[in-house]
Amino acid sequence: MITILGAGVAGLCVATALAERGLPVEVVDNGPAHGGASWLAGGMIAPYVEAETAAPDVARLGASAADWWAVRVPGVVRRGSLVVAPARDRAELDRFASRTTGHRRLDAEAIATLEGDLAGRFASALFYADEAHLDPRAALVALADGLRQRGVAIRSNTPLDPEQADIDCRGIAARADLPSLRAVRGEMLLLHCPSVTLTRPIRLLHPRFPVYVVPRGHALYMIGATMLESDDPGPITLRSAMELMSAAFTLHPGFAEAAIVETGSGLRPAFADNVPRIVKAGGRWHLNGLYRHGFLTAPALAEQLADQFALAPQEAAVAH
Repeated sequence: MITILGAGVAGLCVATALAERGLPVEVVDNGPAHGGASWLAGGMIAPYVEAETAAPDVARLGASAADWWAVRVPGVVRRGSLVVAPARDRAELDRFASRTTGHRRLDAEAIATLEGDLAGRFASALFYADEAHLDPRAALVALADGLRQRGVAIRSNTPLDPEQADIDCRGIAARADLPSLRAVRGEMLLLHCPSVTLTRPIRLLHPRFPVYVVPRGHALYMIGATMLESDDPGPITLRSAMELMSAAFTLHPGFAEAAIVETGSGLRPAFADNVPRIVKAGGRWHLNGLYRHGFLTAPALAEQLADQFALAPQEAAVAH
């Protein structure tokens, strides 16, 4: 039996990849069934957009992520990503374009055709047609349901010594074994706003930090996300909430009437180069450092790790 510790996006993706190869697997999580950084994610499958700041390995790992998710969970939306900037920040849009590929420039008329709610609001935008998004919470639930249908046990709120695991996917909680891991705090809002009808992720560029708005269906929008070098796991701060709400209002004034359904904060695990990886430490395999790219990179890394176990199970697994 291969024991995975951690039931976030990394753990569930690895369990799925192992189970699909016919290997016996179980998933154990010390915390609740729904929580952690994965539960608060944006769910954008955006390899081209993320390349603006991410290393090339991130885009490479995420190249087939949308296809991987679409085979296993419902609700993968392939409508691309739109990047916009206020007129005063036009230079930010030009800079973003120079650092990314896979886009075409849109004028005001093309923006209005693509997203009617943005008509007359922006003179220029970048459209990344080959990107996708999903609801991360629905995706995590669907992966867990699929595993249970295969007979895989998933136990939450279950204390387990990490040394008893074969694969460690605990995120920042694994820092004792991965001292190079650091925490990057992210904060988000979930808004209900029937008066806004955006259909794809929109990134609003800002000189200090970009903000994204992701439609979740049923008039729900996720607004995220800050990136703070902090170990503080506490609630969202007033400053961050105001900045996120201000950005949402800048994108569309209709968000002024939105109901705040939820606020959240979490600690993303990241290595120094912000590139996720598979490492062996503390007598077990680790899939960690997903940073802000969990749903983008976890599938490819999970497949790599599962291949290793499938080809050499006795060497890959840790004897307990």
